[in-house]
Amino acid sequence: MSSVPSNAKYSFNTDYAIDLSLYLCRMASERFKGMHETFRKANDPAIYLANKREDFFKYFQISCQGATSITMFAVFLCDKIAPALHQAIYERAALTIAQDIRVKLPDFSGNRSSLEVCILKYLAEKENFEYFQAYLNFPGDFMKSYIERRVETYCLDKNWRLEKFLDDSLTHLYENILSAVFQSTKIVKDRRDRNDKISLWLDEFCKALSEVLILPRSNLRSIEHQEIKDRDFLKNAMTEALASLKDSLKEEFPDADMCMFKKHPHAILAEQFSGCCNQCPFCGAVCTNTMPHHDGDHQLVFHRPQVLAGYRWYKTDNLVIDICSSSIVSSNSFRIDENTWIPYKKYRDAGLPYSSWLILPDTSMQAYWKWFVSHFRTDLENLHKGKFRGKGEIPASWQRITKQEALDELTKL
Repeated sequence: MSSVPSNAKYSFNTDYAIDLSLYLCRMASERFKGMHETFRKANDPAIYLANKREDFFKYFQISCQGATSITMFAVFLCDKIAPALHQAIYERAALTIAQDIRVKLPDFSGNRSSLEVCILKYLAEKENFEYFQAYLNFPGDFMKSYIERRVETYCLDKNWRLEKFLDDSLTHLYENILSAVFQSTKIVKDRRDRNDKISLWLDEFCKALSEVLILPRSNLRSIEHQEIKDRDFLKNAMTEALASLKDSLKEEFPDADMCMFKKHPHAILAEQFSGCCNQCPFCGAVCTNTMPHHDGDHQLVFHRPQVLAGYRWYKTDNLVIDICSSSIVSSNSFRIDENTWIPYKKYRDAGLPYSSWLILPDTSMQAYWKWFVSHFRTDLENLHKGKFRGKGEIPASWQRITKQEALDELTKL
């Protein structure tokens, strides 16, 4: 339907209604199958017992080794804690890395506009036309890849900061778990109104850890009926088992890499610099609004030469070096289809995407893009199959701009 013009006239025939009904029924069928499977997994005793098979076997194995019930309880509980703790270590480390980078790396200490300036400086320093192409065509993706590169360099350079972040995260969480053990033991000691002490202990333990670990209380039902009367011994057994778990988890940190994260630090940073990714239909510059789906028109401060979006003068091979913010006060027009021309002054009459942009008159152009057009003249001509001549002749003043002058102007923004 999105391919049909909004003003087109059309009607639905019987075949369309039948095909649509079959399609919707097929979608509903898959959803109901999924709902049924989820219900079975949650309520079928056979599936529940099959899922708990490893737990029961582990418990039986420990028992056969002659361990006391308290030791069995502590080892079993730590086995349940281990995957949740492993996940929490990386989740916390990812947040810490993102926070640390925002404080210590100048690129990320400001807002999205300041990050854009840093990206432009990076591109100028590399002087790689393919990098520029990637940035101009897919600015949002390029920003994400830039953030990812900077994060990986920061974490995996010779200082190997990643290991320290993970170690600090483990230490913090380990202390939280120990605190939960002591707190739960104290609460159970003080309660005289309940006989199911271990069940109560597990309730309090999971509650104390609810903000730092994903440890469902329902996963611990198989050990909640244990007869453990010496709560101090339980506390000591848990302390010993947790210490062993901590050492085991710590062994993987020297070989850890960024693939270990479920949600990567660079993704967290990218979210913090998110915003509208809509590009100007004339020059390709990105809207500077910090809200992805903002109300009102798209707009930005500095537009760029229209050649960056591939514009050429009609029936010539002359590339357009004008910026759209100066074109809208000119007598020129642009073409939106084979036979329709729209004056730049009335660009909003062209409909979407033009009508969603507010382009304010401004004849000034950043030195950066003047330098870029001059420096990559041949690359741009080859890319857009045109020439910088006639109306698109590059002024001599542009050609005198040095890269350093362009970067200096960016620094002042």
